[in-house]
Amino acid sequence: MADKIYNVLFLCTSNSARSLIAEKLIQRLGQGRFRGFSAGSEPSGEVHPMTIEVLEHNNFITEDLRSKSWEEFSGDEAPEMDFVFTVCNDIIRKQEPEWKGKPMSAHWGIEDPAQVEGDHLTVKTEFHKIYRELHSRVSIFVNLPLTSLNTLKLQEELDAIGGNSTQSEEVA
Repeated sequence: MADKIYNVLFLCTSNSARSLIAEKLIQRLGQGRFRGFSAGSEPSGEVHPMTIEVLEHNNFITEDLRSKSWEEFSGDEAPEMDFVFTVCNDIIRKQEPEWKGKPMSAHWGIEDPAQVEGDHLTVKTEFHKIYRELHSRVSIFVNLPLTSLNTLKLQEELDAIGGNSTQSEEVA
């Protein structure tokens, strides 16, 4: 029996930077065990030029990148998702579509590098910072023992990756 390939959708508002970087990272770091997708609630219709620059700097092919709507992933023809991660804070206030497959989800909020103003070096530095942060989170995720964790423990792990602990912390 072949190992399951997990479908993972990364969401942000404009789908021009963070979610696209995460899509590429999971495809590489997941080593064939994960199929990555990305979308936005209000897609910009274009990929931020620095997204392309940073990904190409890290030896990714970028010709297939495009900004797309989350509606592509909510219809009858959409692939069934196993996981859905939001990577921007604005999107958590929006009503998400119903995802086929009832995927597990978590919020991995990261600052939007596309909103950074300044010279080329300032913007590039922020994009590289976001790339490293997403690389770390995706790397942790793809190395989770998905088949041996129960649903509650897996949800705790997904939340922890995004810095959102579901456990109550008590201070003595």
